[in-house]
Amino acid sequence: MKKISFLLLIVLIATTVKAQTTQTDKNQRYFDINKSIDIFNSVIRELDMFYVDSVKVDSLINGTIRTMLARMDPYTEYYAEENIGDLQFMTTGEYGGIGSIISYNNNRVIINEPYKGLAADKAGLKAGDAILEIDGADMVKASVKEVSDKLKGTPGTTLKLKIQRPGENKSREITLVREKIEIDPITYSAVLDDAVGYLHYSGFTNGSSNRVKETILDLKKKGAESLVIDLRGNGGGILDEAVNVVNFFVQKGLEIVSTRGKVKQWDRSYHTQNQPIDTLMPIVVLIDTGSASASEIVAGSLQDLDRAVIIGNRSFGKGLVQTPRDLPYGGNIKITTSKYYIPSGRCIQALDYSHRNPDGSVARVPDSLTHVFKTKSGREVRDGGGITPDYVIPQEKSGTIGYYLLTENIIFDYVTDWALKHPSVAPPANFHLSDADYELFKQFVKSKDFQYDQMSNRSLQSLKNIMEFEGYFNTASEEFKALEEKLQPNLDRDLELFSKEIRQMIETEIVQRYYYKEGVLMYELKDDAALKKAKEVLKDKQLYARTLQPQPVTGPQ
Repeated sequence: MKKISFLLLIVLIATTVKAQTTQTDKNQRYFDINKSIDIFNSVIRELDMFYVDSVKVDSLINGTIRTMLARMDPYTEYYAEENIGDLQFMTTGEYGGIGSIISYNNNRVIINEPYKGLAADKAGLKAGDAILEIDGADMVKASVKEVSDKLKGTPGTTLKLKIQRPGENKSREITLVREKIEIDPITYSAVLDDAVGYLHYSGFTNGSSNRVKETILDLKKKGAESLVIDLRGNGGGILDEAVNVVNFFVQKGLEIVSTRGKVKQWDRSYHTQNQPIDTLMPIVVLIDTGSASASEIVAGSLQDLDRAVIIGNRSFGKGLVQTPRDLPYGGNIKITTSKYYIPSGRCIQALDYSHRNPDGSVARVPDSLTHVFKTKSGREVRDGGGITPDYVIPQEKSGTIGYYLLTENIIFDYVTDWALKHPSVAPPANFHLSDADYELFKQFVKSKDFQYDQMSNRSLQSLKNIMEFEGYFNTASEEFKALEEKLQPNLDRDLELFSKEIRQMIETEIVQRYYYKEGVLMYELKDDAALKKAKEVLKDKQLYARTLQPQPVTGPQ
């Protein structure tokens, strides 16, 4: 009896010590936080009072906050009161404005892309139009953000633009009525060959799953017997919308995703709540490196439940969940609060932001450190590296010249001039740039004094410095010189060497001018290797079924 009492006393003392230690740690943490806040406030006051030049306190603090949050992860973000509209647009897909993308080009803010059927498009604005004035206010030297803020406003209000259209001497004045801009999450849908229904889903905004449901039912009504869901380039969005989409194809009551974080009271499990549309229709989901977050929940859950074949390239690997939190003075902070786990139990987060490299960079989780999980039928899948497709489609390697032609707006400007001479073009699936037009493009590039960087050439110069430092250069100088000559930037050579890739970029930009995003997708699908593989898998019922079953073990046992 004495022994039991003694043990109980030890446990009681240990528990008390632990509680005291925990409380001490908490007190120290609160002290450290308050100490840091006091130091920060003092620094701001001292700068404001004594710094030699005037200090823009708001921008200084906003910049400090953003720099601090950048040390966390790319998704934890601060929104000042004036930027709340950006957060609203990300989550709802809605805003009040004219419905266009604007960008900076040739020292002007221009219309980059008007959205089909919205205010800018209905008013006749075209890609390349330079914005000179908004409601009489001079915008010639304005930034993209300043112009954007002027264009946004309450739906139904009127604004007047003065624009300069390429190829015209006189400016134009255009009156527009702001609209509630709602971006349709379904970029394009159609019934393809062999009764394959196809839909491209661009973002998991509020209510977007309803559009997916409408589209699926419409495709089935038009004769679709199988389905391709294209999530390539879909960066994700609202988690509940992802669960709803999965629910269209699996039975009610299944756990699709769970979230776990520091605050255990916030941990949640998301189950399917409704009766499905179709639990038997064969499905292929297309993904790529641009498929993230909610896209990966859909693709990964359907893979874990053996409900769809995944085709494409490994997804981005974002297994983090963000929660908006209100701040004083109308601000908001979107905080990463948890990680999500899909039906097999895996988390597909690919980057470890909590353990950065000494230089501050973030590394991917090595494949050797990932773990094996099992799908419903027993297929092996892994965590820590995005969603790996059941069929990986090799990506073609491309030259950097195409990247620079895009970022320097060379292709954009050429197409702007080209469109002035061509009032119409062939349908997207049939459009091709003529050889004569590509020759004109080459001349256009040369007229712009276009310069581009080559990583291989820069790396070669670094190698030369190392070889000279280590004393090896003289023994390999001839070989080095021959390689150096081959890697020197040569515009004529590279415009021809990478002509296929560059032509596709030009054709894509042209098709977008006439047929919008929908047309671009139709153009790209005509030679799409992933879609071709999807059709092959859906057409062969045995191949489809076999893909969703564990593969037999081969080799010595």
